[in-house]
Amino acid sequence: MKHILKRLIKIVLLIALVFALGVGAIAFFAWQRYDGFADAPMTGIEAGETLVVEPGDSLPKVLRTLAAQGVEVDALHWRLLAKSTGAAGKIQVGEYALEPGMTPRTLLERMRDGKVLSYRFTIVEGWNIRDLRAALAKATPLKQTTADMDDAALMRALGRGGEHPEGRFLPETYLYTRSDTDLDVLKRAATAMDKAVAEAWAGRDEGLPLRTPYELQTLASIVEKETGIASERPQIAGVFVRRLKVPMRLETDPTVIYGMGSSYAGNIRKADLRTDTPYNTYTRDGLPPTPIAMPGRDALQATAKPAPGDALFFVAVGDGSGRHVFTRTYGEHQAAVAQYLQRYRQQQAQAQ
Repeated sequence: MKHILKRLIKIVLLIALVFALGVGAIAFFAWQRYDGFADAPMTGIEAGETLVVEPGDSLPKVLRTLAAQGVEVDALHWRLLAKSTGAAGKIQVGEYALEPGMTPRTLLERMRDGKVLSYRFTIVEGWNIRDLRAALAKATPLKQTTADMDDAALMRALGRGGEHPEGRFLPETYLYTRSDTDLDVLKRAATAMDKAVAEAWAGRDEGLPLRTPYELQTLASIVEKETGIASERPQIAGVFVRRLKVPMRLETDPTVIYGMGSSYAGNIRKADLRTDTPYNTYTRDGLPPTPIAMPGRDALQATAKPAPGDALFFVAVGDGSGRHVFTRTYGEHQAAVAQYLQRYRQQQAQAQ
């Protein structure tokens, strides 16, 4: 009897051992398969594809979206990996890049950390508000919310009711995501301009003929439009600052062009210089009522700290370099203008 009992015990132990080995083997192979899944490139992804996680999307919904885009999905493995990476219940809303060779672990970690795909929008130095709004309307996939707003309504939507929109947005490159709106970008640009103007004003030279930060911003917009090459900004600012001190009229063509609005056809005539508008600095003293463009940081700083000197005039060299000739007297200026016109006629003759 004892012999039979011992034999039964051995059989039971053997069966248990075989079962344990079988379970272990199954677990081992399952783990190998899972581990291989977590760090293996996902199938079915092509360059340029993205995954959009909408508000309220759960992991199963995200997996269905991936499957619909051609990615092979094992829901159990994805759920286990989400738990092990801490992504379970923490997937953030947004658009995520799907790159060939990307692994499930990488994608889940990005969704856990909210590393969403971002896009760039650049405001160019010297743009006016029409340029800015036209470019912003073409930015994709930015959500467009301001197309039906006039400039006054736009400024109210930005919390800046009553402010003139010109010159209010700092030329820089701004990042945005698919969930952002055009107003979001403009708010950041307006805040950045406020800060840049405040910094320039705080560091300005003593004795500038400018009473407010807004006047500095207005003059900087003229400097921006008159600048052919960046290194000349402080010199051009110096000319205008000295003219304001004399006082002399600024007599700068970009302000006239701005005042002409849509009637400007690419050429400014003597009659235009004599036609009075609030922005015609040939017919009116001092600064125009508002900026005429978006001044960049360098133009603001140059206006706050203009180059010293005695020049009151400048004219383009006319050699295509964007450089200017700076002169002290009207006679010197007339001679420089004559040289410019001579070069211009020579270029026209060669072109013909």
